[in-house]
Amino acid sequence: MSRTSRGTAATRDRLLKAAIEVFSTEGYVGATTREIARLADVSEVTLFRHFQSKEQLLRAVAQHITALLTEVLTHQAEWTHDLYRDLLHYAQLYDEMLEENQSLFRMFIGEAQRHPTEAVEVLQQSFLPLREKLIAYLDTCIEKGSVRPDVDLPLAVDQFTGILLSGMIRRYVSLVERGYSREQYIESCVDLFVRGIGTTLSIPSRTLSSM
Repeated sequence: MSRTSRGTAATRDRLLKAAIEVFSTEGYVGATTREIARLADVSEVTLFRHFQSKEQLLRAVAQHITALLTEVLTHQAEWTHDLYRDLLHYAQLYDEMLEENQSLFRMFIGEAQRHPTEAVEVLQQSFLPLREKLIAYLDTCIEKGSVRPDVDLPLAVDQFTGILLSGMIRRYVSLVERGYSREQYIESCVDLFVRGIGTTLSIPSRTLSSM
C-alpha cells in the first residue's frame, strides 16, 4: 500500500471513529458533519471527499462495525458445521460487536422514534447482509441434517440476534446482580437456540447427558 493510500485509509478510519462517537452522544439528527470532522481533526471538505452525505457516513459506520462478522460469515466453507460450536463463535463475535458499540446501539434504540425514517432504514439495511449470511449457513445445516427442515430460518435468526441484543442492553440498564456472567448468558442462549432448531445430531453431548 502506498503512503497516499495509507493516509487515505487512516483519515477514513478517524472519520468513522469520530462519527460513532458523535452519533452515540448527539443522535443522528443532532450530529453534524462539522463536529465529526473537528473530532477527526480534518476539514469538513475532507469529510465530504470521503462521504458525500451524513446518511452515507451512517451507512459506512454500520458496515464498519459489522465488518468482522461479515468476514467470518463470508467464508462459510471454513465453518466446522458443528452447529453449537459455530453459533457460539458467531454469538461471541456478535456480542463483542454490540459491546464495543453499545452506546451507539442504545442511542438508536432509545431514540428510535426521533430518527428520520431514512436513517433507521440505512442502519437496518446495513445489517441485512449479516442476517442473510447466517440464514444461508443454517440452510446448509438443514441439508446436512443438523437443523430441522421445518424451522422458519428468518424468524429464528431474528430471535437469536434479538436475545443477544437484549443481553447487552440488560448489562447497562440493570444494576441488580442476576447470578450469571456475560459468558454464561451467551453460552446459554446458544444452547437454548440449538436445542430449539436442531436435531439430535447438533445437540452437544453434555446437554444430551443431562436430559
